[in-house]
Amino acid sequence: MANLVAIVGRPNVGKSTLFNRLTKSRRAIVSDEAGTTRDRQYGKCEWNGKEFSVVDTGGWVVKSDDIFEEEIRKQVIVATEEADIVLFLVDVLSGLTDWDEDVVRILRRSNLPVILVANKVDNNAQRYDAAEFYKLGLGEPQCVSAATGSGTGDLLDLLLEKMKNLKDEEEVDDDTPRFAVVGRPNAGKSSLINAFIGEDRHIVTEIAGTTRDSIYTKYDKFGFDFYLVDTAGIRRKNKVNEDLEFYSVMRSIRAIENSDVCILMIDATRGIEAQDMNIFQLIQKNNKSLVVVVNKWDLVEDKTQQVISTFENAIRERMAPFTDFPIIFASALTKQRIYKVLETAKEVFLNRKSKVGTSKLNEVMLPLIEATPPPSIKGKYIKIKYCMQLPNTQIPSFVFFANLPQYVKEPYRRFLENKIRENWPMHGCPIHVFIRQK
Repeated sequence: MANLVAIVGRPNVGKSTLFNRLTKSRRAIVSDEAGTTRDRQYGKCEWNGKEFSVVDTGGWVVKSDDIFEEEIRKQVIVATEEADIVLFLVDVLSGLTDWDEDVVRILRRSNLPVILVANKVDNNAQRYDAAEFYKLGLGEPQCVSAATGSGTGDLLDLLLEKMKNLKDEEEVDDDTPRFAVVGRPNAGKSSLINAFIGEDRHIVTEIAGTTRDSIYTKYDKFGFDFYLVDTAGIRRKNKVNEDLEFYSVMRSIRAIENSDVCILMIDATRGIEAQDMNIFQLIQKNNKSLVVVVNKWDLVEDKTQQVISTFENAIRERMAPFTDFPIIFASALTKQRIYKVLETAKEVFLNRKSKVGTSKLNEVMLPLIEATPPPSIKGKYIKIKYCMQLPNTQIPSFVFFANLPQYVKEPYRRFLENKIRENWPMHGCPIHVFIRQK
């Protein structure tokens, strides 16, 4: 399982700045106004070949009159319950406060590994000011400046060291492929798995959010061993009111990150909505293979080919530019085409393992490139002379060697990707295309 790191602390200590620094993004809003971060932000951090997830929480204030603080506290508590490691951020400029001590008392109850991080240490003199945080009983504070990046390398080294001692919660065979069933609450995820295994193993009700955890089910079908992962329904953050549902969202994100193929359930009676797109983007961001299942198809009266085509086109248009994935119209209730879902997921997983010989790849791709070369830029002509598939990658990755790789733009990369998909079985599987100096 991928490790999850939660950044907690009182307002305005620089949690969002550190989150942006670790994830190399600007997703979290940074402001001098306390309480800017209301919802959790999720991102991925990579350091020394190790990848892990980071969650940025809202500022933790105890006994505050702010109407938002109660909800922020809920989010922080759930984040610490689900996280593997907590980064507790303090501000060396304002020093130790009563709020910091209140937070520490709650963190001690979690029994989680906690790294004390003294932020805003911009010079060596301020390192001596961080000594007062020894009073918190969390050991030596790691001095960093999230704004400039100073000290973050040492912090990441310490994080990786602590991760070595962590054990996975689920005893899941890493060699067995994992199919995660994801989607909005009440889209029929648990019903689909119950239909697969022929028993009511998972609770199924019409109350959205019944599934509170990610459940791994070992399954053997079509001579193929794999895990089915029924996740808690992912719902929009402003619709989540219970601590347990916060927990469910984090479990679902974990399941997506640690799956091989995601089976995205869409409610046929509601069509594709913004929340479906959020889940799709999370699947795409994590480079997971995809099978889209339009569930509750038995409730649709007009099942003509024209309606099916319209539905398919609407889904692919919303999810463009990645459109090479299977769409299956099924019903978990009547078991219509449910086994086709598994068959397709198996095919998509095997596509993920596809290997293309270098000679065959060049034999097919070079004539196509010669017929449609990259457009010239500033009077300079780009020539691609050689290509190959990279070995030992999680998803199929191809590298094309060019004389001027910096001038090959994204549209031409998509052209190369599309030609690869036309000639080799990559259906439902993300692929990477790199352009390198020959």
